Amino acid sequence: MSALPIPNVPLNNGTSIPQLGSGVYLVKPGEAEEVVTTALEVGYRHIDTASLYGNEAEVGRAVARSGLPRDEVFVTTKLWNTDQTRAADAFAESLDRLALDRVDLYLIHWPQPMFGEALGAWKALIEIAESGRASAIGVSNFEISDLQQLIDETGVVPAVNQIELHPLHQRRELVEFCREHGIAIEAWAPLAQGKSDLFERPELLEIARAHGKSPAQVVLRWHVQQGRIIFPKTVRRERLIENADLFDFELDPSQMAAIDAYEAGTNFGPDPRTFDGR
Repeated sequence: MSALPIPNVPLNNGTSIPQLGSGVYLVKPGEAEEVVTTALEVGYRHIDTASLYGNEAEVGRAVARSGLPRDEVFVTTKLWNTDQTRAADAFAESLDRLALDRVDLYLIHWPQPMFGEALGAWKALIEIAESGRASAIGVSNFEISDLQQLIDETGVVPAVNQIELHPLHQRRELVEFCREHGIAIEAWAPLAQGKSDLFERPELLEIARAHGKSPAQVVLRWHVQQGRIIFPKTVRRERLIENADLFDFELDPSQMAAIDAYEAGTNFGPDPRTFDGR
């Protein structure tokens, strides 16, 4: 069960993360263990879950079932919104469900600025990281103002910000802020969730033909060349393999620019400024 040739992205605390992973959001109960087992079998070494997803236990069983050394599998989970005032306990519960003694990355799932609880949660995550039970800590769906508050109040910069990002929604100002502060970007919905005409656009089809790749592979390669971490969701073995076949070709500057030009400010997920999910 050899690993795929997936590069690692350095994080700002000296650790690193595989640039491509397998996400299990909306994987049905009872299916996640098999999906993660398959991902590990075909060579993935990065699994992204969350307490909200309800499949941490299945992820943990798959990691154990793989027989891989713990240090070879990068596991991310996340703190849900209703647990921000009890982050230490919620983290311990996630570890119990995963049956792990540590995770590689622990994220605050949403900022919920209307409640003002994220800063307290971040302080708890700092303590968790200091204890060694999370190798790195970060956030998800945080805007510039949310990130600035954490940095100003604690001096600890998140290692990662996991955000909705795809050719139709590129978040350039936020991405630049993260770059300036050494915060790695993870793109969720990197393929726009299949909710647009993206894969039918003539320029993208032409680029795909030129490289002998699918439009989805071209978009994932566009992310990779900008240094982002991606974990396109799929439950199919053949698609897992296809999604990882990104490292034997390169988009030229004109091809990158053609995809850059698709920016439309079109998001398919909740607005982080107003979403509380309670």
